[in-house]
Amino acid sequence: MSQQIETQIDVSLTERNRLTAFFRIILVVPMAIFLASFAPTDLSADGSNYWAVGFLVLPTALAIVFRRIYPSYLLVFNEALLSLQTRVDAYILLLTDEYPSIEENDIVSVTFPSVDAKQLNQWLPLVKWFLAIPLYIVGFFYIIYAALLTIFAWLAVIFTGNYPEKCAEGVVGTIAYWNRVAGYALLLVTDEYPTFSL
Repeated sequence: MSQQIETQIDVSLTERNRLTAFFRIILVVPMAIFLASFAPTDLSADGSNYWAVGFLVLPTALAIVFRRIYPSYLLVFNEALLSLQTRVDAYILLLTDEYPSIEENDIVSVTFPSVDAKQLNQWLPLVKWFLAIPLYIVGFFYIIYAALLTIFAWLAVIFTGNYPEKCAEGVVGTIAYWNRVAGYALLLVTDEYPTFSL
C-alpha cells in the first residue's frame, strides 16, 4: 500500500459551460485572493515582497526532528490547505465548472496517508527538500505539458462544449504528481519517495 497523498478529481467532460470557461481566469480571482491570504509576505526595507508557501513546514519539521511527533493541528491545516489549493487548481484548469468551495466537496478529494511520526525518519526532514530536486525538475516539464493541454482543452470547451478525456488525464496526473511531491518534501507526511510518473 502506497504511503503517498492520493488525489482524485471528478472531471466534467461533456456539456460544459462555455461562458464561464471563456472568462475562467477572471472568475477565479476572488478564490485566488482568498488562497493567497494564507501565504505570508515579507515587506522588506527595499519595498519588495514575495509570496511563500502557506503550508506550515518549519514547525512540522522541528516537531518531527526534535520531538518525533507530527502535531495533529498542523496535519489538519496542511491537509485542508492542500485540498483547497487542489480545488482552485481544478477550477482554473477547467476540470470542473463548479466554483471552488471553501469547504470540502465531492468533486475534489485529497487523501493523506496515515501519519505516525515515530515511523518517519527523524532526520530526513532536514534534507527532503534537497532530495526532491529531481522531482522539481521533472515537475517543471509536467507543468508545461499541463499548460499546453489546458490551452487545447480551453479551446475545445469553448468551441464544442466538451473537455477532451486525454487532456483531463494529463492535467489531473500533473496535479496529483505535485501533491505527492508536496507530501514528501514540504508536508513531510511520508518518507516514501514519490514516483516520477503521472
